[in-house]
Amino acid sequence: MSDAAQSSGPAPLRGLSLGLAAFALALGTFMQVLDTTIANVSLPTISGNLGVSSDSGTWVITAFAVANGVIVPLTGWLMMRYGVVRTFTVSVLAFTVASFLCGIAWDLPSLVIFRVLQGGVSGPMIPGSQALLLAIFPSEKRGTALGIWSAMTLAAPIFGPVMGGYISDNYHWGWIFLINVPLGLLTGGITWMMLAKRDTPTRKIPVDKVGLLLLTFWVFSLQTMLDLGKNRDWFNDPLIVVLTIFAAIGFAAWVIWELTEGQPAVDLTLFRSRNFTFGVIALCLGYALLFANNLLLPLWLQTQMGYTATWAGLVAAPAGLVAVVTTPLISKLKVDARIMATISFLCYGASFLMRSHYTPDATFFTLAAPMLLQGVAMTTFFVPLLTILLDGLPPERIPSASGVSNFARITAGSFAASLVTSYWDRREALHQTRLAESGSLLSPLYREALARLESLGLNPQQAAGSISHSIANQAYLLSTLDIFWASGWMALAMIALVWFTKRPKPSDHAIAAD
Repeated sequence: MSDAAQSSGPAPLRGLSLGLAAFALALGTFMQVLDTTIANVSLPTISGNLGVSSDSGTWVITAFAVANGVIVPLTGWLMMRYGVVRTFTVSVLAFTVASFLCGIAWDLPSLVIFRVLQGGVSGPMIPGSQALLLAIFPSEKRGTALGIWSAMTLAAPIFGPVMGGYISDNYHWGWIFLINVPLGLLTGGITWMMLAKRDTPTRKIPVDKVGLLLLTFWVFSLQTMLDLGKNRDWFNDPLIVVLTIFAAIGFAAWVIWELTEGQPAVDLTLFRSRNFTFGVIALCLGYALLFANNLLLPLWLQTQMGYTATWAGLVAAPAGLVAVVTTPLISKLKVDARIMATISFLCYGASFLMRSHYTPDATFFTLAAPMLLQGVAMTTFFVPLLTILLDGLPPERIPSASGVSNFARITAGSFAASLVTSYWDRREALHQTRLAESGSLLSPLYREALARLESLGLNPQQAAGSISHSIANQAYLLSTLDIFWASGWMALAMIALVWFTKRPKPSDHAIAAD
């Protein structure tokens, strides 16, 4: 960083102060990302405890996602209006209070209301932590700062299901939210103590009320459509059709308004940069594949392989461990970010294709081995793509860029979650139909299997039921392998996207390891 750039703001932190502040900011990122996944695996327990159906219980997830999706892209406006440090600290403390309220919720309506509050106030936490980490580190160590942020962002979705499953199996579900209380107080306290005097200048900017209302309208319509679509047979249900139309019209109107408004709530002019545009697209598609497969694997293990929530989470844990350990090291390499991103997509593709060879009797080690390679992919995923999409942006635009890119990433994850679970069931139905064709009395193999089971002491009805259960399990396995195979080739195809970008150039404000 040049002297002029250095003098334009507070000097970077050093030593213990830097380490303590970085720890608090990383912890804030970890908490927020963790909370988007930890409730998923606990949903059956929450629904049963509150006496509601699983379909009704999904509002616990939807409420958080909608509120968070609305606020995340507004991060740039909030930080310009109130300052980066103040916005982040208030967000963390409000998130802590909302988490406490979620933990003591007494029925579904109260929990949904508190989850709306939790999702809304947590919106600035991820972009805020990213912007502050980049601000407190010296320019030559900004790759390390981005590496720390990326490691926490990648590790939380891995450990979330493990923690959620363990808590649900052994304690009251409320503790999945109450564990945020001490962590939130620690994060907010350290951040304010260390960084309050380094807050960015504020300026009074008008509130883009129309843009905010349009954003809320189309995000709510889209998120609700994605969450309810699977259970309502998608576009065969009138409500899903109406929500889709609302989302499309609302999105189009919002884009037109934001591009023509003098003081927009969300700065969409960032997409005029080629690196930002293609960087965001690659980030979204890559994250969608990662999110979908991270959701599918534990779902298959728990429903078809007999794994508990805890053990299903442990299968995925090696990826998070590898990412946490190696991301800070990889971020220091002075290599073209496009090459690193290419390595990431190669490793993703190889990991997914390895999983497409799972068998019904796969051991724990066989299931977990591809996750080690996924950990390497995760290590080289976020840092290079963030380096590309933030390339050339001045510091004052980084919060807006971070907010927009994180919003796009979160939305891509929502799409992936809905599509993969729906496609999984549809492919299972197709495979089961084909397998069942051989499950008739006209098939010699079927009659032989019935005879063997009856010789073991089962009556004809029990033998037929056992074979039907095996066919269903095999159909789900084949459906799972189909998705892993398709994901592998899609990951390899995404390499082309990376090379549509220009090589990031080192500059005063570059977010690169070099």
